[in-house]
Amino acid sequence: MNPLHVKLGAAALAILIVGAAGGYWLAQRTEPGDAGATPHGDRKVLYWHDPMVPNARFDKPGKSPFMDMQLVPVYADETGGGAVPVDPVVSQNLGIRVGTVEKAVFQPKLPAVGSVAFDEQLLSVVPARVDGYVARLHVKSPLQRVRRGQALADIVAPAWLEAQDEYLALLDAQSDRGVAIRDAARQRLSVLGVPEAAISALEKERKTNASATLTAPIDGVVTELAVREGTAFAAGTVLFRINGLQTVWVNAQIPEAQVSMIAPGSAVTARATAWPGAQFKGRVAALLPEVDQQTRTLPVRVVVENTETKLAPGMFMSLEFAGQGEREQLVVPSEAVIMTGERSVVIVARDRGGFDVAEVTVGADAQGKSAILSGLEAGQKIVLSGQFLIDSEASLKSTVSRLSSAEPQR
Repeated sequence: MNPLHVKLGAAALAILIVGAAGGYWLAQRTEPGDAGATPHGDRKVLYWHDPMVPNARFDKPGKSPFMDMQLVPVYADETGGGAVPVDPVVSQNLGIRVGTVEKAVFQPKLPAVGSVAFDEQLLSVVPARVDGYVARLHVKSPLQRVRRGQALADIVAPAWLEAQDEYLALLDAQSDRGVAIRDAARQRLSVLGVPEAAISALEKERKTNASATLTAPIDGVVTELAVREGTAFAAGTVLFRINGLQTVWVNAQIPEAQVSMIAPGSAVTARATAWPGAQFKGRVAALLPEVDQQTRTLPVRVVVENTETKLAPGMFMSLEFAGQGEREQLVVPSEAVIMTGERSVVIVARDRGGFDVAEVTVGADAQGKSAILSGLEAGQKIVLSGQFLIDSEASLKSTVSRLSSAEPQR
């Protein structure tokens, strides 16, 4: 055999032996071995998976058959309860902020809009108790403001003349029986609707008057004017309706799902479009038992103070109801709650690092805070920003596992 050929064969054999040894050494350095190996300290590897296809599991490390990337190990201490590790450097780079679950006396505010109406509890009616006719009208148009004691109309009633004559004849009675009959005659004048001023004038002047002047019983607005000058009326006819304006009603519609937040008698802050910057105090008078079948809302009646008579029926007002919240309860910033439509979750930061997904029951919202009815405990650390990475438990694990496996950039 040619000596040159022998030397070339020996050199090739040496190169193959060195290459095989180097490959074995490199494999031992880059591949952790079987599923129970512990490539990072004492942490036990359960399986490997592709973060982009998290449902597929592999017993050994290697390259993903789905994507051009290495399989990622899943450790025993990462499973269960939606727990996810995140490298601290990654958390900082993503701007993840953490807050605390607190206990506080939470009083939510419920906004609504409504329109002003007359407070019908301040309605006063001026009726005709006898037949008669209107000799003169002093108030000739509806919605005119009147003061208590202001003249409304002069009316003539034959029954009044008869009763006045009877009382006038008994004014000088001295006997016990005569005094009793006189008092009864005076009472009859009041029952027939003769104004008190006309009775006093009769006692002072000792003469009857064919007409008497009806006066306004309260301060307010004439909401109904049922007669005109010269018109006759029958007993029982309502001549005037007068509504007071010291308070007004504001009628608002509240969604059926929020009715439990409102209690009769609770405080309400009202603002009127007609009076920018002004606030009016009110209270819930009643939750009316009538549900609108189309809008699923209930009417709420609010009594609002109107001492300066700035508010008029028909005005629009914005209302802020003070919801029920006198007891202490758990609250978190509203930005911490992720609502998916099917459930509400909060991301809880673990003391040893990483995050858990906690399903919660959310109560009312107010001033950037949300009441938590269940799912959290006071003092827990929660994520306030960066939840776009963890909008569901599945995407949480796949995304953050991929992030935690990456080496932080330096």
